[in-house]
Amino acid sequence: MSNINTKGFWRTLVYVLLLMAALFYLLPMYMVVITSLKDPAEISLSKAWDLPKGLHWESFTEAWDKFDDGLFNSLKLVVAATVLSAVMGSMNGYILAKWKVPWSGVLFPMVLFGMFIPYQAILIPLFDFMRQINLFNDLKGLILIHVVYGLPITTLIFRNFYVNIPDEVLESASIDGANFFGIYWHIVLRLSAPAFVVVVIWQFTQIWNEFLFAVTITQRPDRQPITAGLAQLAGGQAVDWNLPMAGAIMAALPTLLVYIIAGRYFISGLLAGSVKG
Repeated sequence: MSNINTKGFWRTLVYVLLLMAALFYLLPMYMVVITSLKDPAEISLSKAWDLPKGLHWESFTEAWDKFDDGLFNSLKLVVAATVLSAVMGSMNGYILAKWKVPWSGVLFPMVLFGMFIPYQAILIPLFDFMRQINLFNDLKGLILIHVVYGLPITTLIFRNFYVNIPDEVLESASIDGANFFGIYWHIVLRLSAPAFVVVVIWQFTQIWNEFLFAVTITQRPDRQPITAGLAQLAGGQAVDWNLPMAGAIMAALPTLLVYIIAGRYFISGLLAGSVKG
């Protein structure tokens, strides 16, 4: 009986500690939400933690009016770049995992090397290159950049997933007369749902939250994604902090919804190709 009581005590203690940790990590969100709902006259450092005297939703309306273009630009950017990088990464992973490619032992590490190149290291030559090919200040240029930068991680995820597909399945399809694209379309692609879930969530989050390329490659306000527009809300000498806080909530909602809807599939998809069985 005492053993059961001891286990119950430790379980309760663990849950209490987890709850305290969750509340601690939610403190910034509390600050963002209450500040966004305050009147600008209420906002001060001494009263930062106080609840608003009334709910002022006008900050959300004003933030929407200021960067509604940025929201739609981000949606177009994320959808296009995520789909392209996922499909191309899937084909790269299929080739590297199941086809005999000359120098694949060198090619694959070179592809992965792109994951470790910091944005700042290539920003100036990338800036000049985008101007030379007439994609500077264009959303298409940002899409191209994120597709190229996303290929190393998407290739890695798909390649590790496809390694565990039995070769006999693909060989039987080849004997039946299926060619490269036939095998990919009818077999490989239909087994790839867990890997695609991981890649889509990863790429969506990374591209939506990216700021450096957004603010340097697209400098026209009507072409910039939401992260660049959000930075402009906090610009100037005097800042009404309710406005950027409301904008931050609106900018975070899409990625939050993605994780709420599909987050439970992320870990299972990430581990789908980790165990050979």
